[in-house]
Amino acid sequence: MKAEDLQQVRPGFHDAALGSQAVFRTALSALSHPGRVIGMPDVSALPRHGHGAAAQLLQSLVDSDCAVWLSPKLASSDAAPWLRFHTGCRWAAAPADARFLWVAEGDTLPALASLDAGTDEYPDQSATCVIEVAALAGAGADAFVLTGPGIASEQTLCATGLPDDFVDQWDANHRRFPRGVDLFLATPGHIAGLPRSTCVRAAQTTVEA
Repeated sequence: MKAEDLQQVRPGFHDAALGSQAVFRTALSALSHPGRVIGMPDVSALPRHGHGAAAQLLQSLVDSDCAVWLSPKLASSDAAPWLRFHTGCRWAAAPADARFLWVAEGDTLPALASLDAGTDEYPDQSATCVIEVAALAGAGADAFVLTGPGIASEQTLCATGLPDDFVDQWDANHRRFPRGVDLFLATPGHIAGLPRSTCVRAAQTTVEA
């Protein structure tokens, strides 16, 4: 890392141990209750670019053994040196090589089928993708219905900013279970988890005449 980059890096967790634990518990809760929108605790200073919830999540999950891929907006911003300084991660040359991916709002989401899905022997060694979205509320065309483990009946999730073919991509990812990738959707202050075990379909909308 260049000296000039280091000089611009903002601090990370206010308390490294307690902050990381708090965010990790939030991540586990999000994956245990797919589609539930959960507030991210305010336990860290943040880079100038990127959603704060995504930054804190990756700061907690990533370490020096992890290869991370950042989408173009983040790779060219202060988020890149911030994450590397606070986690010791290395950069992946391509999305397929990454253990973790951070995709900025407005950047193209790499095809889920192109990401590391793990193996039948080690499905846990797959990619986790943190996707920034404009909102995790509302209704209409951005609404999805979730079913599966961790959901009593159905869970509705409204996420603004996912690709038009997201449901088809996710269905293909889900069918690879136990292989497959896991997702976190993030706004500046909230996250929602989508583990590969979750089924997702578009919510039916009624159009009034």
